[in-house]
Amino acid sequence: MRRLVLLASLFLLAACAPAGKGARGPDMGVILADDPAPSLSDYGLFADMATGAPAPGVLPYDLINPLFTDHAAKHRFVFVPGGQTAAYRETEVFDFPVGSVLVKTFAFAPDMRAPEDGQWRVETRLLIHKAGGWAAYPYVWNAAQTEAVYSPAGQRIGIETISPDGAPLQLRYAMPNQNQCKTCHQTGKDIAPIGPKARHLAHEGQLARWEAAGILSGLPEGVAGEPYAFDPSAPLDLRARAWLDVNCAHCHKADGSASNSGLWLSSTETGPARIGILKHPVAAGRGSGGLKQVIVPGDPDASILLYRMASTEPGVAMPELGRSVTDPDSLALIREWIAAMETE
Repeated sequence: MRRLVLLASLFLLAACAPAGKGARGPDMGVILADDPAPSLSDYGLFADMATGAPAPGVLPYDLINPLFTDHAAKHRFVFVPGGQTAAYRETEVFDFPVGSVLVKTFAFAPDMRAPEDGQWRVETRLLIHKAGGWAAYPYVWNAAQTEAVYSPAGQRIGIETISPDGAPLQLRYAMPNQNQCKTCHQTGKDIAPIGPKARHLAHEGQLARWEAAGILSGLPEGVAGEPYAFDPSAPLDLRARAWLDVNCAHCHKADGSASNSGLWLSSTETGPARIGILKHPVAAGRGSGGLKQVIVPGDPDASILLYRMASTEPGVAMPELGRSVTDPDSLALIREWIAAMETE
C-alpha cells in the first residue's frame, strides 16, 4: 500500500510541480549523445529536481518485488520517445526503442519504517538505449538535493538510519562504479535492463497504464504478475522463486555474469538441479562454507544458497554487489522455503 501511495503522489507531482531546472522535458539530443551529461538535470527527465517530480512523458513505475539494496527506497521512472512504444514480451524484458530511458533513484530516510518522511536521495542510475545498445550512467546527489552529478568512479557514502525492524543502522553505502554496472546488467557481451518484465510489473493495473500512456504495445489480456514475496497468503514456492528471480537471476542465467555457476535462478526455470536442488557447486571454495550442495531439501543450514545470503563477507556474500547488510525477511523466506521442501 505504501508503494501505491508513493506512486500516486509522484503522478500528482508530475502534474502540479512548478517549473524548475529540468522542466523543459526530456532532451533527445542529450539522451542520445555519445557521452554522458555532466549533470542529471541536463537530460530534462525531471520537472523539478528539488522535489524529484518527473517531467511530462516520464512515468513512475514500480516492481512487485524490488531488489534488496541495504534497505534503500527506490523510485523508478520510464521514458519512451514520443510516437514510439516498447514491445511486450511474455517472459523477457520488453523491447524498448532507441531513445528510451530507465531511471532508478536510491534514497534513505531517518527512519526506514517511514521511508517517505524526511527522505534524501543518494544516487540515480540511468539506463539509456543508445543506437549501439544500452548504456549505464550513475549520478550522485548533492547535499542540497538540487542536482546529481555524473560519478563514473562510484563512491562509498555513510548512511545512518533506523532499519525497517526498528534497529539503529549504520551503512557504508556502496555506489557502484560504471564498470560494475555490467556485473548485474550483463546479457552476453552487452548490458540490458533487468526489471521491466511482465511478471515484475503486472499489478494494480500498471501495464494498462503503460498502454494507455502510449509507451507499450502488444499487451495481451489477463497478464498475471508474480506474487509479492512477503505475502503469506500466496504459495510459498512461488514467493521464494519470485524473490530469487528479482535478486539473483539477472546474474544467474546462461548469458549472465554468473553463467559459469550453472545455477539458473529465474522463476521460469523448471529444472530442479538448475535452481540448485541437490546441486554440487561448480567450484568448491570458501564461498561454500564447507557445505556440499546449493540447496538441500529440508535442511536450510546445509544449503550453500542460504549460507551465502546470510554472509556479509566479501567473496562469500551473495549478491556480490548492492548490499553490505543482510535482509532478515529475505533470509526467513528462503529458510522457510528450503525447510518445506520434500526430502527423498
